[in-house]
Amino acid sequence: MSVVVGKVGPNAIIQLADVLADRIGLEERAAALRAAGLAHYLACDPERMTDEREAAALHKVVQARLPQEWDELSWEAGERTAGYLLEHRIPKPAQWLLKRLPPAWSARLLLRAISAHAWTFAGSGAFSARIERGAIVIEIAQNPIAMPSCPWHRGVFTRLFRELVSPRVLVLQERCCAQGERACIFRIGWT
Repeated sequence: MSVVVGKVGPNAIIQLADVLADRIGLEERAAALRAAGLAHYLACDPERMTDEREAAALHKVVQARLPQEWDELSWEAGERTAGYLLEHRIPKPAQWLLKRLPPAWSARLLLRAISAHAWTFAGSGAFSARIERGAIVIEIAQNPIAMPSCPWHRGVFTRLFRELVSPRVLVLQERCCAQGERACIFRIGWT
């Protein structure tokens, strides 16, 4: 019997490695990649969907090596991931439209796109979402790259929703797999 391994977008690795290089230095980037068993990414970044265990390993290594800076580094990697999506994956005409619609409509449309591509950040985790008055609730059960408070996920969601829905978006994590919960639950609200 073979085990099915989930895949996540390469930016879960690329952006965190780049933040390390930019903020701490190339030596720390290399040391973290080696410690995570990802020395094969020293020469070139992953170009395709990657094993979710690789992304989780790098995030855990960085948290262990840099516990004081972890939340900030991971958040910035999430923001950069959203920046990549805005630059390369979300068509400019769609961005133009989302920015001009009422926030509730934009949020619904953006959530539809996120749901269609959830595997890029949820891997083998079970993604679901619901819309509530003035908020969206995203749930990733068995989140394979969950970390305490999930700063990478919060960074991705915050930048996407602030850029495309409302600059007054707030993303809160209500529950976290890394803290023993069944699912990571994110509440995204705006004013």
